[in-house]
Amino acid sequence: MSSNWFSAPAPTTQRVRGYFAPVNRLSQAPVIFDVLSQGAFDLDVPPAPWVSLGWIQKFSRKALSKTSPVSTGIPAANLEQVRETLSAEVSFEFLSWTKLTMALATGSQHMNLLTTPGSAVTVQSGSTTTSIALANNDAALFAPGSMVAVDCDYTGQTGFVGTGIAGGYVRKPLSDVDYVRRVTFNVGLVTEVSTNGLILATALHGGAPMAGTKLQAITGFVDREGGSFYQEWSGLFVIEGSQRERIYFHYPRLQSLTSAQEVTSPLSGNDSSGHSRVLLKGNYMAMPVTDPVDGERILCYRSFVPAPRALV
Repeated sequence: MSSNWFSAPAPTTQRVRGYFAPVNRLSQAPVIFDVLSQGAFDLDVPPAPWVSLGWIQKFSRKALSKTSPVSTGIPAANLEQVRETLSAEVSFEFLSWTKLTMALATGSQHMNLLTTPGSAVTVQSGSTTTSIALANNDAALFAPGSMVAVDCDYTGQTGFVGTGIAGGYVRKPLSDVDYVRRVTFNVGLVTEVSTNGLILATALHGGAPMAGTKLQAITGFVDREGGSFYQEWSGLFVIEGSQRERIYFHYPRLQSLTSAQEVTSPLSGNDSSGHSRVLLKGNYMAMPVTDPVDGERILCYRSFVPAPRALV
C-alpha cells in the first residue's frame, strides 16, 4: 500500500513541469484548471488549451500577502486579523528557447521577424491548425524547415490584436499592414509542402486560420525593453512523485514582473571546459480572480492528488 506522503526527488533534482494557457485579455477571463476532472491528465498531452513548456528548474513561490490585526477594548487587544493586501510571486527558469518561452519570459510585446514585409499570401478555406491550404503558386514559395506566421492583415484597428491569443495592444492606428502577423502567436514550423499547401510540425496556438487570413515567412523572434504591453497567462505547475502522486500549483493570472532576463548555467558540474548554456528567467506577479464558489479573491490554488490506492 502506498503511503500518503509526497515522495518527490531531493530538491536538487526536483522536476517541475510548466503549462500555460492564454488569458482572454478583453474579458480578463483566465483558464481554470479543474483538478477534479483533469487531475490525472497525461503530462505529455495536456488538456486544451494548456500548452506544455516542458521541464522548468529553480521553481520558487513567494506568498507576499500582508495581514493586519483588528484591535478592540481598553487597553487594546488583538481581536482578529484581516488580510490587508493580496500579493504573490512565482519564478523559475525555462530549459529551452522557443516562441512561447521567450514571450512568457518578457514583460513586453514579443514579435516575429518577418522575412519580407508585404509578402504575405492568402490562406484558403479548409485550413486546420496543422494544415494550411494555399494556392498552388503560393505553396511553392515555401520549403520544409521554414517558419511561418498566420493571421489577418492589420486594417487600422485599436485595442488587443492577434487571433486566439492577444499578441499586442494598439493604442493608436498604425500604417503597417503586417503588424498583426508581427505579434501573432499563430506561428509554426513547416514540415511538408504540397501543391495544396503546408503541413506544420505542431498546431497553431491561436487556432485554425480562417479563409482570407494570410501567411508570411519569418526567420526568428524579437522582444524589446520597455513598452506598455504586459504578457498575461494562466499558469499550471506540476510536481509528480515517484508513486504518481501529484502537486499542482494553479495561478489563474500571471503577468511578467520584470523585463527580459537570462541566466547562464554550466553544462556539467564536472565540465572544466567552461561551456555553459543561456537560459530564460521568468518572474511573475499573480493577479487576483474571483472564485465563483464563494466570491473570494484568489491568487493561487494548490492541490494534492494522492498516489493510486494511497492512504489518506
